[in-house]
Amino acid sequence: MPSLLRHVLLAALAAMLPGACAVNPVTGQSDFVLMSEEQEIKIGRDAAPQIIKEFGQYEGQALQDYVQRVGEKLAANSHRANLVYRFTVLDTADVNAFALPGGYIYITRGLLAYLDSEAELAAVLGHEIGHVTARHSVRQQSAAQAADLGYTLGSILLPELRNQAAQQAFSVVGGALLSGYGREHELEADRLGAEYLAQSGYDPQAIIKVIRVLKDQESFERQLAREEGREARVYHGLFATHPDNDTRLQQVVASAERFRSGHTTEVRRDDYLRALDGLTFGDSEKEGVRRGSAFYHADLGFALNFPEGWRVENRPSQVAASAPGNAATLHLFAEDINQRIPPEQFLRTRLKLSKLERGESFTHQDMPGYTAIASTRSPFGVRPVRFTALYFNNKAYIFAGAAKDERNPYAYDADFLGAARSFRALTEREKPLATALKLKVIRAKPGVSFARLARESGLPHHAEEQLRLLNQLYPDGEPHPGSLIKTVH
Repeated sequence: MPSLLRHVLLAALAAMLPGACAVNPVTGQSDFVLMSEEQEIKIGRDAAPQIIKEFGQYEGQALQDYVQRVGEKLAANSHRANLVYRFTVLDTADVNAFALPGGYIYITRGLLAYLDSEAELAAVLGHEIGHVTARHSVRQQSAAQAADLGYTLGSILLPELRNQAAQQAFSVVGGALLSGYGREHELEADRLGAEYLAQSGYDPQAIIKVIRVLKDQESFERQLAREEGREARVYHGLFATHPDNDTRLQQVVASAERFRSGHTTEVRRDDYLRALDGLTFGDSEKEGVRRGSAFYHADLGFALNFPEGWRVENRPSQVAASAPGNAATLHLFAEDINQRIPPEQFLRTRLKLSKLERGESFTHQDMPGYTAIASTRSPFGVRPVRFTALYFNNKAYIFAGAAKDERNPYAYDADFLGAARSFRALTEREKPLATALKLKVIRAKPGVSFARLARESGLPHHAEEQLRLLNQLYPDGEPHPGSLIKTVH
């Protein structure tokens, strides 16, 4: 019955949607799609400004031009060479790459930092070009729309679908129509990317190297999660569906060899590393910079100190610090002040904290402030949370701290208050500390070690591990004398 239902619905949908099939530029076969190429391009064009607004474009024009050249070389050998491809480096430390419909392709400076050659850069860009040429986003969206339309149509054709149990059953069938898209699309993008690499003179094995880079990132994240007593934030983006020993992927990469245009393959490691020299690493100045337990924000003009030994994370909309073992968390975020109201009223009206206890007004370095306890949601569930509001330069800086142990919810109260009272205007002496860290590419001298390079770096934590990750020598490798390596200063 499910098979019959599937065919009935798809046939009816096809009848309702004339022109919904288009020739796939990769396979030459008909695909069920609900938009034209012009509509596809418009989606990407309309979304592109939002991507830049969200992440920002990296300001290094030489690096932008370099990535564009490599991308265009691959795109010229793709199945949709008629498109104008735009390759953009995003100004974020996130490790990621993705594509919008119509040829808008993005790679983060965070991912660029961990790649080791032009061939690996080409592997990432080739994979994303593969998503565009095979129209994966269009096919995915069309399938989702078909599932929605299918339910409506099914309710008309099959009245029994109107009861709840039948709706649930139909939901399962609709899910089956969509299942497998992610995995199969990723493998197809791998196959196409490997093909474009080979045709452009790069070694398709670079795909395997990139996957190993991402798996090392995942291993490091799991190490941090164990140390901090939290769940690992496992990466779910580029190449995430593959282990590096994936048999199907190995076959796809090996089969691309037949597309190789010549007898030599390009790696271009030194050229790539020189292009990275001076790349911003980690926090950017416009988002604020971590130095150990301290945090400096040049654009907003403030600094503060989190408790010693706490892990500090710089997120897009807030700064978050966690105690060892994730026993407590402290979040800092800012909101514009639009009315001349005292900090206490700000907490009550803007944050909707009506029941405040143990409240206290104070002035800190000419900044009006208010602190109190409110029982509300926290990362650990409903808890007493220490809120502190400080007014500075027409913004309200809000500190929210909570302890994990509900039997002792005030165990870290002194730490929360201490961090809030360390908030200050950035001084001239502190301004150099608010500058971002940069990659510096050097030639390794005999006897140099990552332990020594770590001591000389400004990395806020796990410096040795991060340097090994940057140089693809994780977890215990050392620099090879005479080779170019990345350092951080």
